[in-house]
Amino acid sequence: MSDGPTYPAEPWDLHGHAYVGSWLVARADLPAPHSPATKPVTILGRGIVGAAFFVYEDPSPLTYDEIMATVLVREGWRLRVSITHIWVNRPASRDGGRELWAIPKDLADFDVVRHTSYTASGIGALRPGRVRRLPFQVPLGLRIAQDQAGSLLVSPVTGRARLGVVARAAWTFDADGPLGFLHGRRPVATLAIRPFRLLFGRRRIGPPA
Repeated sequence: MSDGPTYPAEPWDLHGHAYVGSWLVARADLPAPHSPATKPVTILGRGIVGAAFFVYEDPSPLTYDEIMATVLVREGWRLRVSITHIWVNRPASRDGGRELWAIPKDLADFDVVRHTSYTASGIGALRPGRVRRLPFQVPLGLRIAQDQAGSLLVSPVTGRARLGVVARAAWTFDADGPLGFLHGRRPVATLAIRPFRLLFGRRRIGPPA
């Protein structure tokens, strides 16, 4: 008899900090969107790729480290974010991400020194420089578009965060690793998101269908 899931029900009320870089990548080198129901957004033949380190801290329902890569996509003319690669260091987060939102989370080893260095073994690393932060928080909102057994699953993410621009962020990606398509590329910009509070997923009434 199953003991049920080991992860919290959605939505997850997440707190912590993150560093997010953005790159313009030639269409031929773009990772495919997770769902074929979406198309990459391109500018003069280049797509918009994001890579990020997230650290989820108390009072989040789960605390863990995360690295991900995303592609900006469209569903028709509606902008979405496709999570193409992602790793965490807590099995409950991996299982919840896969089963609730079709996010392809795997496990990795992390070495994090807050606001100094972030490393995901065999994947990538970041050393953020000085941050110029806004003196106030701003609202955030986006939609995650993933493939769930051949159907498009769109999940909301909303919240608030204090943003900042990172000077001279040093990103490195293992050339032979899963994010090797970013190896040697310089980001257009890197943002610090610290702190943030994000509500990930939908509120549901009653048992899931």
